[in-house]
Amino acid sequence: MQFYSRYFAQASGFRLLAILFLGIILATSGCRKDKDFQDERSAAELYAAAKQSLDNKNWDQAIRTYKRLQTRYPFGRYTEQSMLDLSYAYFKAHEAQNALSSLNRFIRTYPTHPNVDYAFYLKGLVNYEENLGFLERLMPARVRDRDQSAARDAFIDFSELIRRFPESRYVADSRQRMVYLRNNLAAYEIEVANYYMRREAFVAAANRARYALENYPNTPESAEALIVLHKAYTELSMPELADSAMTVLALNYPDNYYVLGKKKKRTWAERLWPFD
Repeated sequence: MQFYSRYFAQASGFRLLAILFLGIILATSGCRKDKDFQDERSAAELYAAAKQSLDNKNWDQAIRTYKRLQTRYPFGRYTEQSMLDLSYAYFKAHEAQNALSSLNRFIRTYPTHPNVDYAFYLKGLVNYEENLGFLERLMPARVRDRDQSAARDAFIDFSELIRRFPESRYVADSRQRMVYLRNNLAAYEIEVANYYMRREAFVAAANRARYALENYPNTPESAEALIVLHKAYTELSMPELADSAMTVLALNYPDNYYVLGKKKKRTWAERLWPFD
C-alpha cells in the first residue's frame, strides 16, 4: 500500500509540473500576442521601424516588426509592401521556406500589384541561393553534384518573370542567372550519366546524355553528352549510333580531347573531390 501511495503521489507531482509548464508556455505565448495587439503604433510607424531594421540588416528584428504590422493591420498599402519586405528579410536570414511561403502568398493575394514582378524575381533568387549556397563560392565545379530541384524551381521562376513581365527591370539579371542554371542542369545530367557509365548501366547513361542534349542544347556540356553516347552505344554493341554520336562530336568540336584521342584534364576541384 505504501508503494502505491508513493507511486500515485509521484504521478500527481508529475501532472502538476506538466500543468505548470504548460501554463507558463501558454502565458508566454499569450503575452506575446497581447504585446503585438497592444502596440499602439500606426501602420506607417510600424512599417518605418521595420524598414529601418531592414536597412540596418537586422533581419530578425525586421521580421518581428513586419509580422507585428501584419497582425495588427492585415490590410492596407503598408501591409502589402511589408509582405515583400518580410520575404526579403527571410531570404537574408537564410529562412528559405518562410521566404517562399510569403512570396507565394503575396502573388496569390495581389496578382496585379505593381511590384509582383519583384516577387517572382525574389522567388528565383531564393531558389538560386538554395541550390548553390556556399559551394558556389568554395568549389563551383562541384555544385553540379547536388540535388537540382531548387535549380529547376529557380529556372522556372525566372522564366515566368520574363514571360509575364518582359519589360521588367529584373529581366536582364534573370536571363544571366538562367544561363548559369541551364549550364548547371546540363552538367548535372552528365554527372549522373557518367555515374551510370562507371556502374556499367549503359542504357541509363545513354538516356541521361540524350536528355541533356534534347533539353539543354548548345551548353558547354553538349560535347560531354556526345562522348557518353559514343561510349555507351559502343558498349551496347550499337555501332551505327556510336558512329553517329562521334561524327556529330567531331563536326562540332574538332579540337575536343576525345576526338583527338587524349584524356580529359581534371580541374583542381575534381582532383580534390574524393567522392567520385
